[in-house]
Order: sequence, then C-alpha cells, then structure tokens
Amino acid sequence: MFAIFRKEVNGFFSSLTGYVASSFFLVVTGLIIWVFPGSMNVFDSGYSTLETLFIIAPWVFLFLVPAITMKTFAEEKRSGTIELILTRPISDLRLVLGKYLASVLLVLLILLPSLIFFISVYLLGSPVGNIDIGGTWGSFIGLFFLASAYAAIGIFASSLTDNQIVSFILAMVMALFIFSGFDSLASLGLFSETKYFLVQLGIYEHYSSMSRGVIDTRDVVYFVCLSSIFIIATRIRIQSRK
Repeated sequence: MFAIFRKEVNGFFSSLTGYVASSFFLVVTGLIIWVFPGSMNVFDSGYSTLETLFIIAPWVFLFLVPAITMKTFAEEKRSGTIELILTRPISDLRLVLGKYLASVLLVLLILLPSLIFFISVYLLGSPVGNIDIGGTWGSFIGLFFLASAYAAIGIFASSLTDNQIVSFILAMVMALFIFSGFDSLASLGLFSETKYFLVQLGIYEHYSSMSRGVIDTRDVVYFVCLSSIFIIATRIRIQSRK
C-alpha cells in the first residue's frame, strides 16, 4: 500500500498538476478574500474572520479535488497498467486505500498554505489576535473532512472509466449532488415529510455545522461513513475487473 501511496504522491508533484492546483486554490480564494470588493472582502466587511474562505472553499474544491483524483484509476486503465497492478500481491482494498490516502494528503498539502490567510487576519485584527481561533480551527477541520469525502467520490468516479475528463465530470457532478442536491430536494413540497432526513443525507448540513467551529461527533461519523461507502464501492468496482 505504501508503494502505491508513494507512487501517487510522486506522480502528482512530478508534473505541473500539483503546482497548478495549489496555485489555483490560493489565487481564487485570495482574490475573493482580499481583492474583489464586496461583502466577502475582509477589508470591506470590517470583521476579522475567515468566514469567506469556508464559504467558497467547498465550491472551489468541487473542481480542484476531481482534478486531483481523475487519473488515479482512469489513467491506469487507459495505459493498461491496472492489469499489472492487479496481479501484484496486494489486496484490492489496500490498492484503493493507497490511492485514496495519497489524494487526501495532496488535498491537505494544498490546504495548508491557506493558513497564511489565518495569520494575515490574525495580525490585521484590532487588537492583534481579535479572531475566533477555536472556531477557525474547527472550520479548517470541517473543510478537511469535506475534501476527504470529495476525494473518496473522485476515486470512485475514476474507477468507472478510462477517460480522465469523464472521470473529472462524474466526480464533480456526484460531489455537487451530495453537497447540495439533497437540500434542493428537501426544499420541494413533494418531500415535506422526509425533509429532515434528506437534509441529513447531504454534505452541506454537516459541513455548515463544522464550519461554525462546532465539532459534533455526528458530523465526523457522517464524513467517515460517506468516505467509507465510496471506498468500498471503488473496491467492488476494482474486483469486478477480475
């Protein structure tokens, strides 16, 4: 599993993909937080908070995480190396976990530089440090869990096809539906009796809770279960090739 993990990480940073992905996240969020005028701009809002980051990051990750995971299995299948890997003495679950954990690490490495936003707001506060530190760290944890769930969805989407573009689109559509689709369904009058249940199925409700700095066990369990479901589904998909 470690060999698969190392191969994925090295492959990501041996090309421009890793650096472009990191730059994309930082530039987009940085422009919205510091440059573009409006209520999301820290200077215009007048509050020392990173709420803007945690509002826009899930939407940026809808593009960013599928871009990271789209070639995990799709490229292996296109090049034919997946058949070679499957003949090695490694279980399907270890293969999937190796690729998944590599994707999660890459997401974490992309997320870490955003701490510069936290440091900037911390220093610019009046007085210095006038920011809800506990709530901000809780929000970062929630964002990491959300990105980890996106990664599991992306790995599964990549196992369904040998085309990276198709994998990217599938992952983005599935992640978007699970993030906000259930809330949209719940808002329809047809599902009034199951509204609460539908809302709880979606990522948005649980991420919103954690982005307020509240680390609830139920939210953590939700993200772990969601990631596990897609990891198991990916394993079943890989087994079907045998």
